[in-house]
Amino acid sequence: MARLSGESVTARVWTFMRRLLLTVLGLQVGLAIGMSLVDSYRRRGKRPKPFPTRPPGEVVVGDGLVTTYTFGRDLYDDMLAAIEGAERQILFETYIWKGDATGERFKRALADAAARGVEVYCIYDAFANLVVSPSFQRFPSSVKVLRYPVYAAGWRFFDLRRYGRDHRKILVVDDTVGFVGGYNIGSAYETEWRDTHVRVTGPAVWDLKRAFADFWNLNRRRRFRASERPLLLETASTWEPRVRFQRNVPRLWMFPIRSMYLEAINRASRNIWLTTAYFLPDQDFVDALKDAAQRGVDVRLLLPLKSNHIVADWISRGYFSQLLDAGVRILRYRDAMVHAKTATVDGTWSTVGTANIDRLSLQGNFEINVEVIDHGLAKELEEIFLVDESNCLELTSGEWEARDLHRKFTEAVLAPLRPLL
Repeated sequence: MARLSGESVTARVWTFMRRLLLTVLGLQVGLAIGMSLVDSYRRRGKRPKPFPTRPPGEVVVGDGLVTTYTFGRDLYDDMLAAIEGAERQILFETYIWKGDATGERFKRALADAAARGVEVYCIYDAFANLVVSPSFQRFPSSVKVLRYPVYAAGWRFFDLRRYGRDHRKILVVDDTVGFVGGYNIGSAYETEWRDTHVRVTGPAVWDLKRAFADFWNLNRRRRFRASERPLLLETASTWEPRVRFQRNVPRLWMFPIRSMYLEAINRASRNIWLTTAYFLPDQDFVDALKDAAQRGVDVRLLLPLKSNHIVADWISRGYFSQLLDAGVRILRYRDAMVHAKTATVDGTWSTVGTANIDRLSLQGNFEINVEVIDHGLAKELEEIFLVDESNCLELTSGEWEARDLHRKFTEAVLAPLRPLL
């Protein structure tokens, strides 16, 4: 009888715990959905204000050039010019491809290139473009298209390697020029978002081309349709030792971008200036920044004051207290969305790419960052950072500690969602 009573108590405890966990999870998810809906309603009809930028800057790196872009229109003009001047091959990959006027310009330019005999390959992420009209996603048969599927796991439900999104943005034309960075394709990104992209020439273009080909061959279907045949490349004859492309490949369980950042942060002795659209790292990453600041490194973290994902903003704020206490400066970009993913360390090391400082980018999605060891490019990116900083509000420890109680409560409730973002 006593044993039955004990079993009954145990069952009740487990039932209570399950209900408690479901209630807490429901509160978190409900709060996140509610915040997103309210934020979406408040944004209706609002347009970002103009923000300071720099004109494209060109730097010699090894046997090639690296050009930086901080305004979408400048970037799109040069990307379209490269596409229109293509003679042999175009490799184009993007995460978001809006079906608006800007998206149509790119689609038309690629179709025209294919019509004149250029070999054109396109990759885009289906999930990121669910709201884009299906008619826009129909291409001429002369354009080879890989639509990375919304669900890529098939029957392998528990294979976590197959759930990453294709978050990369790449353009390679004729083995001579390549583009990579944070810009998606769409009219809003052309003038309303502050982002960073680079154009590369020289031997480094081969590595960017290989990154595209590897993704195509890894994810194409095996039925050898004309649009999905293997993309075969010759081996590059030269290397560019100052430029490396770091690729996260979840299918192969490869995530070198996080390691790249941590190594640079841990080696820093003078400054770490980091810009990211979403800041939701693991604690080891946070500790690396704190340790750098505590040993006297000038650590600056530039984030949006309000990003396009309000839940990510709130979760990100959970790291602010420990960062500020360690001496990290937090700069919040106002009046527009800063979507750049860049960093410079000690005036020597720099990176520009597609990976945000969050778990989805560093340990989940297909991403690509260019890593450059060059004083000239680091100086150029530092100057870009200072221009961005002029449009920021710096968060102080006193201001942060004085925030309202309901804000602290919301941050605490949303904190368990960090591993999902």
